[in-house]
Amino acid sequence: MPLALALTACAGGGVSGAPGDDGLGDPYFPRAGNGGYDVRHYSLTLDYTPATRHLTGTAVLTARATRDLSAFRLDLTGLDVASVTVDRRAARWNRAGQELTVRPRDDLDAGDVFRVAVRYGGTPVTVTDPDGSEEGWLPTVDGALALGQPTGSMAWFPGNHHPSDKASYDLTVTVPKGLWAVSNGELRGEPVTRGGRTTTYAWRVAEPMASHAATVAIGRYDVRRTTTGGGLPVLTAVDPEQADASRAALGRIAEVIAWGERNFGPYPFASTGVIVDRPGDAGYALETQNRPVFPGAPDTALLVHELAHQWYGDSVTPRTWRDMWLSEGFATYAEWLWREDHGGTTAEETFTALYEGGGDGEGDEGDGDGGEDDLWAFPPADPPDAAHISGRPVYDRAAMVLHQVRRALGDDAAFRALLRDWATEHRHGTADTGDFTAWVERRSPETDFGGVWRDWLYGDGKPDAQ
Repeated sequence: MPLALALTACAGGGVSGAPGDDGLGDPYFPRAGNGGYDVRHYSLTLDYTPATRHLTGTAVLTARATRDLSAFRLDLTGLDVASVTVDRRAARWNRAGQELTVRPRDDLDAGDVFRVAVRYGGTPVTVTDPDGSEEGWLPTVDGALALGQPTGSMAWFPGNHHPSDKASYDLTVTVPKGLWAVSNGELRGEPVTRGGRTTTYAWRVAEPMASHAATVAIGRYDVRRTTTGGGLPVLTAVDPEQADASRAALGRIAEVIAWGERNFGPYPFASTGVIVDRPGDAGYALETQNRPVFPGAPDTALLVHELAHQWYGDSVTPRTWRDMWLSEGFATYAEWLWREDHGGTTAEETFTALYEGGGDGEGDEGDGDGGEDDLWAFPPADPPDAAHISGRPVYDRAAMVLHQVRRALGDDAAFRALLRDWATEHRHGTADTGDFTAWVERRSPETDFGGVWRDWLYGDGKPDAQ
């Protein structure tokens, strides 16, 4: 059905002009996100009943039009929309796949700041990614876990779901009494229990956050609040069954943060912490902003990886999903540096072990089968399709790119300064591969990085030894 007719069928009247784009043209998820506006803030009010798996929500988005708009789109998959308003006035709307098209009563001019409110509800869906992993809304034994990378956040709230559009958040979540609802950011006061039946938790994320880094974890948790030696608040939420196994690694959070600040610059958020759910609740750990999620007790290496993502991935966010190596390569290299700084194998030894045998010298021998996820299967800056944006080259070979930058510089202090300055200068922003390569070349114009980019970042197959 044509858009104008669909809107007319919904609410009567015609449509003048075209709406904002129904996608931002991402190389792997071209319909993710939407054109014509920039979200400044999300205010999400959620109520979830695990017994029935029913979610009720109101999402209020404060946004700025980046061009004249007669209509605009939000990403939302599943769930039923009850009403939509723009600046408190009823708006016409239409659903088509993951697109919720909104026609305000009055056209929006470029530069206008507006508020769109969507009331919705239903049973949120679990999304299967192109690589077979699951995200979106994941029901658990005692609640649910919401994970959004790369596109699953649209399963539980409407928005502009692309990493290039970051915003601040308020998340207010009501659940049955006895359960926690843990999210990003900081608690706004103590939880409030009403009528002895439900408890409401209010969280605020003041720093910009990509929607895929948002999370809500609902269930029974042992919640502990402490501070680091530098005064940074730490909130950990651990499934009681994982408490003993998690204790040793989580006891090093403050140490890892302090080490990260020495190597990567000031910690970019107002608090830190983790969520530890049961094995099987998710198939992977994820760098949800300032409070990464682990499916079962993490070891120290995984803790270092996900906390390093707070600088690289959450604060400095890849602008498109083709730029994932800027997130995963840096976090993987952080593991190499941690081992080097704590008496383990050096980064040079790790690089050599990977190059010569596919393993990292720490017991990881890689795929070793020449399959599509093998170390040399594709260049880290150009995965072949959406199913490979989290493939092994995006992690290990991307870390090897950074080590080649270190080798080219020939100065360890200069390389570590590069790591700090990249995170500091792009703090709370987005960046793509071209931004990084140009930035490295500008700060070290006397160094030739051409071979690093050509052979290691973009080249097919195993590069010649250098």
